[in-house]
Amino acid sequence: MLVGATSEPGGESVAASADPGSARRLQPLLHDLVGTVMAPTSALSGPDGQVRPAGVQGLFHADRRALSQVVLLVDGREPEALGHVHEGAGRTRFVSVVRWHGDAIADPTVRLDRVREIGAYGMGERVEIVSTASVPVAVTVTIDVACDFAPIEVVKSGGPAAAAEPDGSGAGELWWKSEAGRVTVVGEAASAEAAPGGGRLQWEVSLPPRGRAVLRWEAVVDDPAAIVVAPAGAPEWSRPEVSAADRRLTRLLGQSLEDLRSLRLAEADAPEDTFLGAGVPWFLTLFGRDSIWAARMLLPLGTGLAAGTLRVLARRQGTRVDAASGEAPGKIMHELRRHEFALESENLRLPAAYYGTIDATPLWITLLHDAWRWGMPEGEVAALVPALEAALGWLAGHADPDGDGFIEYVDTSSHGLANQGWKDSGDAVRFHHGGQARPPIALVEVQGYAYQAARHAAALLDAFGRPGGSRWRDYAEALAARFRERFWVDGPDGPFPALALDRDKRPVDALTSNIGHLLGTGLLSAEESERVAGLLAGPSMAEGFGLRTMSARDAGFSPLSYHCGSIWAHDTAIVMAGLAREGFGAQAAGLAEGLLAAGEAFGYRLPELYAGDGGLGRPLPYPAACRPQAWSAAAAVTVAHAALGLYPDVPGGRVLLRPLAGAPLGPVSARGLRIGDASVDVAVDSAGRPTVSGLPAGMALDIA
Repeated sequence: MLVGATSEPGGESVAASADPGSARRLQPLLHDLVGTVMAPTSALSGPDGQVRPAGVQGLFHADRRALSQVVLLVDGREPEALGHVHEGAGRTRFVSVVRWHGDAIADPTVRLDRVREIGAYGMGERVEIVSTASVPVAVTVTIDVACDFAPIEVVKSGGPAAAAEPDGSGAGELWWKSEAGRVTVVGEAASAEAAPGGGRLQWEVSLPPRGRAVLRWEAVVDDPAAIVVAPAGAPEWSRPEVSAADRRLTRLLGQSLEDLRSLRLAEADAPEDTFLGAGVPWFLTLFGRDSIWAARMLLPLGTGLAAGTLRVLARRQGTRVDAASGEAPGKIMHELRRHEFALESENLRLPAAYYGTIDATPLWITLLHDAWRWGMPEGEVAALVPALEAALGWLAGHADPDGDGFIEYVDTSSHGLANQGWKDSGDAVRFHHGGQARPPIALVEVQGYAYQAARHAAALLDAFGRPGGSRWRDYAEALAARFRERFWVDGPDGPFPALALDRDKRPVDALTSNIGHLLGTGLLSAEESERVAGLLAGPSMAEGFGLRTMSARDAGFSPLSYHCGSIWAHDTAIVMAGLAREGFGAQAAGLAEGLLAAGEAFGYRLPELYAGDGGLGRPLPYPAACRPQAWSAAAAVTVAHAALGLYPDVPGGRVLLRPLAGAPLGPVSARGLRIGDASVDVAVDSAGRPTVSGLPAGMALDIA
């Protein structure tokens, strides 16, 4: 926080400046808030369970805040919080004590548990008051509520949002109505009273000695204009039974799978196809890149999520050229909102359907290929081949606007994202000396994605009797030759691939985690992969809790920068997976250990990102990180998958088993992984020897 800034937990900060009369709005902080989620609904509160009218606290539904305050009082006072625990997807228990009641002894004798449950269309709480006192206890319990219908972009910008006046009350009920819908609050056996700026539910509770009472209330959101809804049915992936000597892995995986279950979404007009919302609170909607990566990471648990994600994005594939939205024929979209997403302080105005991403299209192609290899039904793959061909059309044309043979981006709208790779903050692409690159920009990892997508597309075209396979294999080889000629630069520790090429085709010579995304794509030779693996394992990059986004030796490095020195769980997992696939077991194990240590420090709910500080003994939070977040949660699956090393090729009839050499994470086993329709069990013993059972009939096994 800036010197002289003021803040309250989870609240809006106002930075002091040289002019005491001036102030700027700051994005509210998240790191000290507790999220309870069942998409498209989420609640963010303090660790005590209170939702205060500050910052980003509130009950949200599909990009809009429904309740901006939910404060529970006992006799007009706040209970004293002891702690909270997540009890599964969409459920959190907050525990507090009421020490001014009960026996006059040191031990608290009146306890209050607040069990919060989020459903797809609202929130309910069960308030349990338990007395172990030897005397009767009489209390007045109130819950003060307020509603502001604030759009998520107003909340994100730290902007003001006035509480709405209730439209009515009666019989334990309060309600608010606007063009955004209706919010109804109902207290079972409570009295309800409207008041300026909100309303109150109230209960009178009398407990006999050692007595107990349960109070219930709920908030229901009616939002007919929402474009995302909760999908029906159970999750589209298996829940494997995982055993590991390192209990951190099983704990991280267990919490992550619950978080992933809570992030499932579908489109309102096509509820049969499920995808994962990117993260709470800012991105609980369809994000092309994020949803694709999360689905790809979950392929060892089944292809259902990948199939739904592929179909949703194919339906919204670009059909025209539109500078305002970034749309182009064949292009896969970036994000979907109910209306324009505007942050005036950043000169950012994104249309409801925004296509400003350079990497989602090649990643979509690779997800289709990988899902096919994991056993996605052939008919479902075939139905997406026309979308594949359209995506290849974009890759052959609009992806390379200046015709230099590299995939590059530039925001021609002047109000979209300045950077359009996964590191999309405005200052993410920096030279070693700290200066920022100017667009058009060709990112290093995107060239790897394009190379891999071209080769994967060629395999799919051949398999499904479509022309063009040879063309795309030639495209890939020509891209590799150009890449080798233009991207490699010399640094203090020898040659490495630059972060990008700028508008003048100069290599952007910062050492970043982006180059780790090349591992496993096939773009690098064996010698080049070894160079990259060694550099990423060095002390300036591998920080002990994961992989820094930028080397600590670069001038632009800051451990609390969004993309220039922080650590992202998904980024670390992607690089770890590439290292494991290419046989760099020791380096992969080091990153896996970092993720497990970070998971333990964050209560096994990995945030979107955290600080890249070293030597502090535990990771520091990045204060505005989403949590839970889809690809961070999916990183736990990637850690388990890398340890086990199961790589199927269902169309080819083969399975490769290549666990991390020497079992650096100790013995690991998983029962209930999925290859096609088959439930597969894999185990790696303490010596690193793998075994597998349950493979689909006729599949040959190769052990590396």
